[in-house]
Amino acid sequence: MSTHQPPMPPAPSPPSAPEWQAAPGGPYPGYSSPIPIVRTNLGHALASEWTKIRSVRSTMWTLGVFILLVVGIGLMAGLAVQGSGDLSGESPLTLGFFGLLIGMMCIMTLGVLTTASEYGTGMIRTTMTACPSRGRVLAAKSIVFFVIAFVVTLATVSFVAMVQTAMLEGQGAGSPTGGEWLKATLGISLYIALLGLLSLLVGSIIRHSAGAITIMIGAVLAPLVIALFMNASSLEKVQKALLEYSIPSQMGVFYDNTLSQSGPSGWDPLWIMLGVTAAAFAGAYALLQSRDV
Repeated sequence: MSTHQPPMPPAPSPPSAPEWQAAPGGPYPGYSSPIPIVRTNLGHALASEWTKIRSVRSTMWTLGVFILLVVGIGLMAGLAVQGSGDLSGESPLTLGFFGLLIGMMCIMTLGVLTTASEYGTGMIRTTMTACPSRGRVLAAKSIVFFVIAFVVTLATVSFVAMVQTAMLEGQGAGSPTGGEWLKATLGISLYIALLGLLSLLVGSIIRHSAGAITIMIGAVLAPLVIALFMNASSLEKVQKALLEYSIPSQMGVFYDNTLSQSGPSGWDPLWIMLGVTAAAFAGAYALLQSRDV
């Protein structure tokens, strides 16, 4: 008796390869990602830094306190001299100096926090991962901060200058010239913005918020304080240089209210601060390229 063996079922065919995978012996068609690939540029870094600086509370607080100090002290100074009746032809714009002398600390603090706070929280790693070009990150932070500091300062000091001029009109105060208006608004705003940018770069170099703020406050106040106690005749030249080139004295140049009769004049303080800031930017860039985050 013969046995009948049923036929074997056909072997299943191998699954077909996905479209993005090359078939055996066939050409590789490539893979098309649904996510658009865009070459990043400075504009993307600027948008990122703008989002960060406007979304943190420190920006609102520091700029809010800055406006409050400059406007409040400026108006109080105007009210204090309003009843005197005789200002000896002095320009009312000089009264705006007192508010900025304290308010600039807020701009310096915000500048330091713009960079140093990211090192404290570790967010700098995320920033550098999203934008590996470190120079682009530093440039974007600098541009965004400088524009914000300049616009806020210009708007604030212009408002204070107009109010003080209106308050003291007809009370013996001199009528400011066009050059005085330009220096007391545009010039001082550029100077304060550069001072804040210098603080940002020091924060990038130090990578520690408290340390960088301390250094900047010392740079502002130490030369002036040291000069006040240099009474020896042998230190007269050093004392004179410290008084002439201290930051408060350079700020006073924009209001024709300096601590000495010599030293920088006109727009010289702006060029000095520009040179110092450029040197700090070069140092911060070099260290950012050579150090690990």
